[in-house]
This record gives sequence, structure tokens and C-alpha cells, in this order.
Amino acid sequence: MNNLDQIQEKIFNHPSLKEQLNRWAEQQKKIVFTNGCFDLLHRGHIDYLSKAADLADVLLIGVNTDASVQRLKGKNRPLQDEQSRLILLASLSFVGAVILFDEDTPYDLIQLVQPDILVKGADYKAEDIVGYDIVMAKGGQVITLPFLPGYSTTAIETKIKQS
Repeated sequence: MNNLDQIQEKIFNHPSLKEQLNRWAEQQKKIVFTNGCFDLLHRGHIDYLSKAADLADVLLIGVNTDASVQRLKGKNRPLQDEQSRLILLASLSFVGAVILFDEDTPYDLIQLVQPDILVKGADYKAEDIVGYDIVMAKGGQVITLPFLPGYSTTAIETKIKQS
């Protein structure tokens, strides 16, 4: 199998993810889930995602669809289309799976995944994170990770506009 095929195997839809979740459960794999737009993949994302991946056997990333990003961030976003964002994230060696979600929050996806660990940035309080109730009800953990200062898509976008 070539490298691109291996990357594309990490991109799931809901039916294929259900099957994969069953396989991981049989293998007793611990799953960590996070989500975001990941519009421009940058050093801050790599730092955050790699730390999240260190917490469990499988890092599963929910990625906002283009329509969802536009609703959340405005008509000029995303800068990259959803398929590009999926491929970039799936190409990271420490990422186990990526899947799109179209809702404004990943609540339904978290309900499907039932992750052992839910991770978001430290700009959130754990109890305010979408899906907190789901993960805590199953005895899981909700963890916040600090961001690498100075690295964000908004900061990059602002820097480009100023130059």
C-alpha cells in the first residue's frame, strides 16, 4: 500500500468509524478525542495534537466541515477546504483517525465515539467542554492542554494582513 492510501485509510465517515470503533474496542485501545477547524495546520496544532496523542492509544480528530467553519468563523473561512484539512491531519503519524462533523459542536460525534479521554485547549474549563457529560458518565477524563503561545490561525492571518 502506498503512503497516500495509508493516509486516506485514516479518513472515516460515520458507518466506517462505527466499524473501526468496534475493532479498537476488541483490541482494548484507549481513545482520545479532540476537535476543531484546523484551517491552517501550524506549529501550535502539532504541539497540541501530539500531546493529545500521547494520552491514549488512538487520537481521533473531529474536523468541522466547510459549512460549519463558515457558521462559526465567518464567510471568509475556511481558508482550506475540508478534504485538504482531513488529508493534512491524517498525514500526521500520531493521528489515528479523522472524521468530519457538520454541526456547530461535536456533541453527537462524541456520543458516537464514547472516548476515554476528551481533550481541548486550556482556554476552556473542563466542565464547559462540549461532551464533558458524556465522557464523565462513562468514567473517562476531560483534559485541557495549554496552547503554544504565539501560534494560531488568527495570528497568522493577522500577520499576513499587516504585511
